[in-house]
Amino acid sequence: AAFISIQAFPALLDLPQELEVSAVSCGSRHTAVVTRGGELYTWGWGKYGQLGHGNNVSSDQARRVEHLVAKGLRVEEVVCGPWTTYIRV
Repeated sequence: AAFISIQAFPALLDLPQELEVSAVSCGSRHTAVVTRGGELYTWGWGKYGQLGHGNNVSSDQARRVEHLVAKGLRVEEVVCGPWTTYIRV
């Protein structure tokens, strides 16, 4: 199982430099960002599938949600709940 660090204080986002972020949302143990290009990246605790990668795997590294790219969907907004992630396309 992946070790997921929990930050109880503000921290810099560790993202690839080429990403231009337009929106950020944090759940209780996961984070999601939307890029200016409309892509969704998520990381953190994935036990309930809230990262959107089609599995329950946790990750400390930001990963693009490929399902949305494959469907040609452009994400406009993201909101994370305690164990959920909602998007507006």
